This record gives sequence, C-alpha cells and structure tokens, in this order.
Amino acid sequence: MPILDRVKFDGLRSRDWLIYKHPTDKLVLGSTLIVNEGQVAIFIKGGQICDVFNSGTHILSTNNLPLLHNIVDLAYGGKTPFSAEIYFINLTSKMDLYWGTTDPIQLIDPKYFVKLRIRAFGQLSLRLDDYLLFFTEIIGSMNKDDIVSYEKVQDYFKGSLITSIKTELANKIINEKISALEITTELNNISNSLKEKISNAFSEFGFIMAHFHIQSINFPEEDFDKINEILQDKAKFEIMGDNRYVTQRSFDIYESAAANENGVAGLFATSGVGLGVGQGMVNMMNQQVQQPTNNVTHKICPSCHGNISSTSKFCNLCGENLTRKIITCHSCQGENEESSKFCSSCGNSLLKPVCSCGQELDITSKFCNNCGAQVK
Repeated sequence: MPILDRVKFDGLRSRDWLIYKHPTDKLVLGSTLIVNEGQVAIFIKGGQICDVFNSGTHILSTNNLPLLHNIVDLAYGGKTPFSAEIYFINLTSKMDLYWGTTDPIQLIDPKYFVKLRIRAFGQLSLRLDDYLLFFTEIIGSMNKDDIVSYEKVQDYFKGSLITSIKTELANKIINEKISALEITTELNNISNSLKEKISNAFSEFGFIMAHFHIQSINFPEEDFDKINEILQDKAKFEIMGDNRYVTQRSFDIYESAAANENGVAGLFATSGVGLGVGQGMVNMMNQQVQQPTNNVTHKICPSCHGNISSTSKFCNLCGENLTRKIITCHSCQGENEESSKFCSSCGNSLLKPVCSCGQELDITSKFCNNCGAQVK
C-alpha cells in the first residue's frame, strides 16, 4: 500500500454514513490531514487513541501526536513511515430516519369493544454528540473496510424502540380509555412522551435525539368495518329513538327468518320444539311480515298527542297508560267510559249517591251504611 502524505475524506454521496475508516494505514510524519465541516478525525495507533482532530487542516507531527514520539523511529529526518488507523466521524444530524411497527398491536378498543390491530409509523432524527463514547463501544466490532451507517444504528435500537412505542400506545388507549378512532388528537402528547423515554436509550451510546414524531396510527379496513356497523346502529338510535329502532330490528329478524323457513323450523326442532310448531311459527312470522302496512290502525295519545298503534297499552313516546277503564251501568249493564256521568244506553246517572250525612254510598245501596237513613 502506498505511503500517503495527504489524508482527506469528502464523504459519501449518501449522508447515511456515521463512521468511515480510511483505507490507508501507511503514513509519514508531516502529512497533511484535512477534516471537513461536520466531521471529526480520530487517530488510532496500537489500539490507543493518539489524538482527535476537529474540522480544519492539520500537519501530523509528534507535537499533536505525542504517543508517536516513543513509537516512531526518527531516523528518516522527520519523514518516518508508520502505520496508523484514521477514522472519520459524521457529526451532522441525520433527519430522515423512519420507523414503523413490524407487527400490529392487538387490543380491545375501550369505547367500541372491538378487537383492533393497530400499527404506528413515524420519523426521528439523531446527532452523534459524545463520539468518543460511541467510538469505543463499536470500534472492536468493525472490520477493516467497514462503514458504520445510521441504518445499522437504527437496526441495533429497533427492538427497544418498537417495544417502547407499543407499550406507550397500549397504555394510552387502555388506561386513559381513548378510542383508536380518537387517538389522532393525542399524537403530539404521545410523541413527546416517547421522545423522552427513547432519548435515554440513545444517549447511553452518545446520541442526541433532536426530533421524534408519530406520523400515523392506523388499523386495517376490515377492523374499521366492525366499528362502522356500531356507528350506524348508534345513528339509528339517535334518529329513530330507542323504541322505534327496536321495532324495526324485530321486523328485520322476522324477515330473515321468513326468507329461510327450513332453517328456522330446523332451529326450533333442534331446540326441542316440534317441527310442526316451528313451521307454524314461521308461517306466523310470514303473515306478520307480509301483512300490508295500510291495515295497521293508529290512535292519538291523550297525553303527548303522538301517533301510536291502536293496540298499544302504553304510549311508546311518553309512556302514558292507554288501558281503557269501563264503568258498567247498574240499570242496563251497558259499558261506559270512566269519565261518563250518565249511561250512554239508558241515560241513568252513573254518579255515586251521597247521604245527607255526607257518606258516599254505593250506587245500588238502599240505606246509608253510616247513619242508616233510607236512600232516596
């Protein structure tokens, strides 16, 4: 390998590199070292760090490489060749690091009680701050021509990163009872919380996390279909009212049963009910479903004046008791409304007589049961 007197690394086309090991290990004292902005160069000799060079132009000598003074033979007039390793480290921020959960987080939505498979995706940025700490952690595992990339770093932290994200999302949804449909409003809070936790793991290796964002939290379309059915039912309750919705659902069940008569009859038979009874039930439901709607009569509720079925005993709008109360005439046995004062058939009074002593008497009484006076 030729002896170099000028060492420089202009960087790769991609900014994904983190540590680059220069291919030469043959240098001479007096060589020029050029370190670009956003870089730092580390000299290694015999497994020891000789010196660290920041951005700028440097002349290699025993003044800035004191460890070489006792190692290198100076018999060549200051141009003594020696072997050393040079590593360039990238100190610029890496902004476009993307992450995503490889497998979904399975949990029960606390609002709709539907099992969901939730995934999360986002972006983070890193900058190597304590480069000596990171360098000493990974230098032993590097091969001669290795380039340590941010992708390798991300793969190393991937396990703990995804575990922290899954745990935080599950806690947010389950403990705070936030529906997956509403979790988007919490993205900023979750991002800040995760950034604090994940930053600690990266800082142990000398990194500073500048940004951490959750871009989206989603789940498969078929999971949303389950929630969509619940939302549609909820809308019907709110628009139609509980009683009307229950009535419609009853008719839906009848229609489904009528469309599959054998299935319903078989269901009754396997449940211990005879086939004939089961078939009869099917026929009854068919008649109810097929009965023309124009035969259904209605009446007006005396309380809320709502339009209700004529067979209703209670108003399904206000709960008023609609049961008819009858008074029987003692003379002709004719039936009259409770509020009637005279019989609609014979004209006799339906009011109970009152004795001169003030006692209310039964309408058939001939004597007062309080004072014994004859009822006139």
